[in-house]
Amino acid sequence: MKIIEKGSPKLINAWAFYDWANSVYSLVIATAVFPIYYESVTSQNHGMVDFMGTTFHNTSLLSYSLSLSFLIVAFLSPILSGIADYTGNKERFMQFFCYLGSLSVMGLFFFKNQDTLWIGILFTILASIGFWGSIVFYNSYLPEIAYPEQHDRVSAKGFMFGYMGSVILLTFNLTMVMKPEWYGIIDPTLPARISFLSVGIWWMGFAQITFYYLPNNIFNKKPKKDFIFKGIRELKVVLQSLKQLTSLKQFLIAFFLYSIGVQTIILLAGIYGKVELGIETSQLIITILLIQLVAIFGAYFFSRISEKIGNIKTLKLTIAIWGLICFAAYLLDKNNTYINLQFYSLGGAIGMVLGAIQSLSRSTYSKLLPDTEDHATYFSFFDVTEKIAIVLGTFIFGFVGSITNSMRNSIFILAIFFLLGYIALSFMEKKEITE
Repeated sequence: MKIIEKGSPKLINAWAFYDWANSVYSLVIATAVFPIYYESVTSQNHGMVDFMGTTFHNTSLLSYSLSLSFLIVAFLSPILSGIADYTGNKERFMQFFCYLGSLSVMGLFFFKNQDTLWIGILFTILASIGFWGSIVFYNSYLPEIAYPEQHDRVSAKGFMFGYMGSVILLTFNLTMVMKPEWYGIIDPTLPARISFLSVGIWWMGFAQITFYYLPNNIFNKKPKKDFIFKGIRELKVVLQSLKQLTSLKQFLIAFFLYSIGVQTIILLAGIYGKVELGIETSQLIITILLIQLVAIFGAYFFSRISEKIGNIKTLKLTIAIWGLICFAAYLLDKNNTYINLQFYSLGGAIGMVLGAIQSLSRSTYSKLLPDTEDHATYFSFFDVTEKIAIVLGTFIFGFVGSITNSMRNSIFILAIFFLLGYIALSFMEKKEITE
């Protein structure tokens, strides 16, 4: 670790580089290659699989596994964050989850068929815990490496780095999956499994740049014995203070409501396109790449807008666009001659506001924090809010789709959550954040 002054470009770039390192998990594992590979490996017997003595539908089993990982992170992160803030060892916790996630992704290399399904499910859960667990501590560094007036641009830079890095690795992985003969590969499962291996190596390898420059124990904490119980006490102190911080509470409520829509669309847009609109896999992958590329410009563009009109008004603008995206998706017709073009256009619109709403949510929350040394603990509540939103959003999407026999209605319901998030943010209008 090198000691670098807060706000310096070198420190900011080193922090943002963790997005470059870990975002390959989001794109390759959570969105693109692994879901397609998982479906192909478990599609026999009409998608019914046996796991731990119980029969599941393959997509339901994967969904349950991810939900379990989100709930575990939601439970653990506040406790571990309290301990990290008390001991001053935030970087060590971030490293632990990074290595857990990257090694688990590498472990997916051994998931070859239904006989090794337990490997796929186990490492899917652990990789998700590792990814989301490390993000809690990563996000909490933002107020420590940059000044408030820098937060919007710095947060956007992180997401921009992430989108660029993940597109580069995904492009390489796709050439291997779609043209295995270029690499002399005969085993049909090997290209995808090598992709999982490459994600883990990329994630762990590039994270070393961040770990080398990020400061640890910036407040020179000298923990005494019983640090676990004292860390939990630290968590209770932060929880009590949250009750007094009206703006922070209002923002978390709004963040929860619109995150139900955002995170559900991120996770399930591909399924909606494939099942409801009949979009081919190759076209879905093109759309995913398009979203990532446009998101780079979206994060940059809206960070500049926020400097002109403030964070809250900019967030409301992005939420309004998300609502329009839901309405447009609801109206799409698979029988339309131009459905592929329309779906690409929808992907471009999602990309424009995806990076914007993610980066601005992080920087806005950071600006609302009180003068504190407990950044990890405060950001754990930000993370828990998002995880609960994911679990609730995916459940609502599946439940509404099952009782109405149409995912279109699920999309329409998501638009309501964007509207509620917009209204919740309106209560913060008088306390506009411009710095």
